Amino acid sequence: MHRCHGYLLARQGTSVDPDDVAPVSVADAARAAWQHVDTAQAQLRNEATRVVVAAEPRLHQLFENLIRNAVEHGGAGVTVTVGDLDDGFYVEDDGAGLPGADPDRLFESGYTTASEGTGFGLSIVEEIVDAHGWTVSATEEGTGGIRFGIRDVESPPDSKTTGDDAESSTSAEPTSD
Repeated sequence: MHRCHGYLLARQGTSVDPDDVAPVSVADAARAAWQHVDTAQAQLRNEATRVVVAAEPRLHQLFENLIRNAVEHGGAGVTVTVGDLDDGFYVEDDGAGLPGADPDRLFESGYTTASEGTGFGLSIVEEIVDAHGWTVSATEEGTGGIRFGIRDVESPPDSKTTGDDAESSTSAEPTSD
């Protein structure tokens, strides 16, 4: 059901209504999305400080899909890192990379290398990115893993950092204070 909701959210239109966008902290959106994904033993390194102009529910869905993809394909104990780019942000993992995947088809609706996958996750990411007028790329890291770069992202004027704790690490295990 969760994936169906995300698919419908991405299909609501080919562009984002200007009334639906507002400044959103990348770090806060990634942290919130992390809480909605079964992350098992995965770790989140949240190094993002950027604020972007986005439709918040769609940005959350983008992060949920990228985090879910990393956890499902990256292997046990994968570390997912969210950080800033000069003109956007990235989500990368230190997992297995793209073994057996066709890089040219990663964002194609229905394409999957997993026996139980739907193949909608990354196509939804691309639709959300396109709806905002951004671009997305996937590159395999030299040390393993994959990096999804989201570029051409608008930031509000005079926003350089954000988030309560922009540099934070989150594990799947809850901590007590």
